Amino acid sequence: MKHHLSLFASVLVLAACSSTTTSAPVEPVSPLPVAQDAPKLVTESETEKLNAFFQTVFDEDVARSPMTQTSLGIKDNYDKWDDPSAERAKEDFDILTSRVEQMNAEFDYDALEPSAQLSFDLFNYSYELSKLRYEWREYGYIFNQMGGQHSRIPAFLINQHRIWDLSDAEAYISRLYGIEDYLSVYIDRAKVAADKGIRPPFFVYEYVLDASKNVLTGYPFGETADMTDSPLMDDFRGKVKRLLDEDKIDATMHDVLLAEAEQALIEAVGPTYLELIDFIEEDRLNATMDDGAWKHPRGDEYYNARLQIMTTTDMTASEIHDLGLAEMDRIHGEMRQIMKQVGFEGTLQDFFEYTRTDDKFFKPNTPEGKAEYLAEATAFIDGMRDALPTMFNTFPEAELIVKAVEPFREKSAGKAFYQRPAADGSRPGTYYANLYDTKQMPLYQMEALAYHEGLPGHHMQLAIMQELEGIPDFRKFGGYTPYIEGWGLYTEYFPKEFGFYEDPYSDFGRLAMELWRAARLVVDTGLHEKKWSREKATQYLITNTPNPAGDAVKAIDRYIVMPGQATAYKIGMIKILELRAMAEEELGDAYDIREFHDAVLRNGAVPLAILEELVKEYVEETKSTQAS
Repeated sequence: MKHHLSLFASVLVLAACSSTTTSAPVEPVSPLPVAQDAPKLVTESETEKLNAFFQTVFDEDVARSPMTQTSLGIKDNYDKWDDPSAERAKEDFDILTSRVEQMNAEFDYDALEPSAQLSFDLFNYSYELSKLRYEWREYGYIFNQMGGQHSRIPAFLINQHRIWDLSDAEAYISRLYGIEDYLSVYIDRAKVAADKGIRPPFFVYEYVLDASKNVLTGYPFGETADMTDSPLMDDFRGKVKRLLDEDKIDATMHDVLLAEAEQALIEAVGPTYLELIDFIEEDRLNATMDDGAWKHPRGDEYYNARLQIMTTTDMTASEIHDLGLAEMDRIHGEMRQIMKQVGFEGTLQDFFEYTRTDDKFFKPNTPEGKAEYLAEATAFIDGMRDALPTMFNTFPEAELIVKAVEPFREKSAGKAFYQRPAADGSRPGTYYANLYDTKQMPLYQMEALAYHEGLPGHHMQLAIMQELEGIPDFRKFGGYTPYIEGWGLYTEYFPKEFGFYEDPYSDFGRLAMELWRAARLVVDTGLHEKKWSREKATQYLITNTPNPAGDAVKAIDRYIVMPGQATAYKIGMIKILELRAMAEEELGDAYDIREFHDAVLRNGAVPLAILEELVKEYVEETKSTQAS
């Protein structure tokens, strides 16, 4: 399975793998046989040496990233932010280049164990992806509604900066002050990109302004002192109150910390966010209504690169578009069968309108209704957890919780998403449901959504990957979007084979979510290659899917600022189903879905071409075992 750098010119060699990840301990060294009374000599195998190299690389990367340290539960540099400058980006890329050259020069591929050969290949893949991303580094919108730094900063502090003692609280205050330098660099980078003609379409600016202003809404910003706390003040106050309640600080220190946080918010956070708001309002005057990547300099090349990165295939935009249209037709046919099952009279579009608007499909948009949604979503996950042994041999150790998206970002955040657990067990995996408007969260989709984001979906795959032993940590914490999201979509589907989706409307919800991913193939390529307008793409979703109109608007806005990303889900799912069908056909009575799932999950996230090789190896190994 050797794929050196030259393979990039051929099939499926791009991967969405992060270089900031951790590495497993080096395997114990075995002593060589020695003569009686001779000094004991120890030699490392080539695999052990390679794993030690990866461990060093990972440790160096973590040491260079305070924010990665925090996300991994490491408290070094707990008071600092990363360096987001262009100079640092070049330095990081140059370091990565030298590492890849060192690996290819120093290690004997043929002497490596199979798992180490896979690590070798994936490290090369990661580098090829990094080269491509570095080439197009100025094309990603720094401030957008999906992941701009204006919202990532408070999300990071609220969700990842834990406060267990006084030093943690002091580090939080230092990070508040550090926002001034950290965010200012991103503002400068956005200005440079805008000068080169790379800026988001007009509608994005309002999202960014709204989210940025939300950060400054509430105490200590404004004129009155009795207002509700701003998001960061509220978070800090709650975390420090716990220290007081646990007798880790006294009342005097509690008050001192709150006063210092207020000062940091007023002196550093407020002025920097106002600087951002001023820039966004000024640059909005230069924005256009053009939405696709085609509008940028070399826009076609950029979009082709994004498709390679996001699908790990060499499929063209036209091929992806046509695949999406074919899948839409197939799923529409299955939906019509459910219409007959529930006795609905009318067209498929009539049925869509019925499921969009009838109150029985939605929780009330009240605190009580939202609490009921979270409780029922949790119940679906609990039911699935009990059934997992019939589907899997391997299970994650990390816990999973269900939470609503926080108020400060719920208006612009996605419908649902998953956050990985901390590697040290200090933070569980989290399925976030966006309950800003329950009319956008139909109950018939609740079951499939819980499986996708929780079990057996993202939590199953990502937590197991993070807990794998004997592999370098860059494989534990990296990711390939078509594999990860393809798995998520696949796990919406296969529970039906185990008796789930008993309610036909819930099964319709499963199909609706698969239809949504098929439609993504159509609209993403429509927007970025065929020059569809935002309005045309939105209307395509409204006409051809049962999702609420709000879903369609928010989705198209997402696809516009993340070219190609939405194509990964369906392409990944199709590949997993193709490989499963191949395994069933080849193995016959020896096929066991639990072993197939092990074959898919036991090496972590990989590009689709590598996944195919791994499943084929599992099939051949199973045949050999049966024959012996």
